[in-house]
Amino acid sequence: MYMTGQVGFSKRSRLVEDLAERIRSGRLARGERLPGENQLAATYQVSRGTVRSALSELQRRNLIATETGVGSFVTFDGVALDQSVGWARALADAGSDVTVELLGVERGGPPELVDRHGPLVTIRRLRRSAADPVSLETSAVPAGGALADLPERGLVDGSITATLRAAGLSGTNGEQFIATAPLDGEAAALLERSAGELFLHSIRTTLTSEGALVEHVESLLDPARFRFHLTFGER
Repeated sequence: MYMTGQVGFSKRSRLVEDLAERIRSGRLARGERLPGENQLAATYQVSRGTVRSALSELQRRNLIATETGVGSFVTFDGVALDQSVGWARALADAGSDVTVELLGVERGGPPELVDRHGPLVTIRRLRRSAADPVSLETSAVPAGGALADLPERGLVDGSITATLRAAGLSGTNGEQFIATAPLDGEAAALLERSAGELFLHSIRTTLTSEGALVEHVESLLDPARFRFHLTFGER
């Protein structure tokens, strides 16, 4: 049984608070899938409608993320990551011991992006939590203007976000696609995994209000460490 013996609360509140306490205490670990709606309804002796409402509240608190057709998962350390400040800063603010290894900054990029947006600079980085690699990221940014000499001078404070802001580039909208993909040999070696292992594959393109490219980033993310619940664009 999952009940904690709380009294004086509605059934929905007891369900929310019990699951929230289990998540915050670590008894439901990050990346762990919650029991299904039917199982929760039977365990807590509530309706499925109450379960759905409780899960929505947990998601609003950024404690879980729900994937349609898959289930609800505990989010990364129960903390939402603000990508607007850059992932390294967001993960650090969330209490994660994350380091970033710069693999290279060079001119060029995928031909289809060059055709669409003009000359590019590509930045590759590997992120580690403690000693374990957790993501491999390849970012393409415009090669003109204030970023023309980026391969020679490097990133501002080691941050792509800070570099783009210093260059006056600010994204207002874009799109992101997330799927799974098997690691090829090069990526597997960098991530210290086996070739063919499935990782989350995120493709995120950020644009200015005029439709100019700010950043196109492809990330391979350890699925045991990352779950997504995103809103994106101006409101």
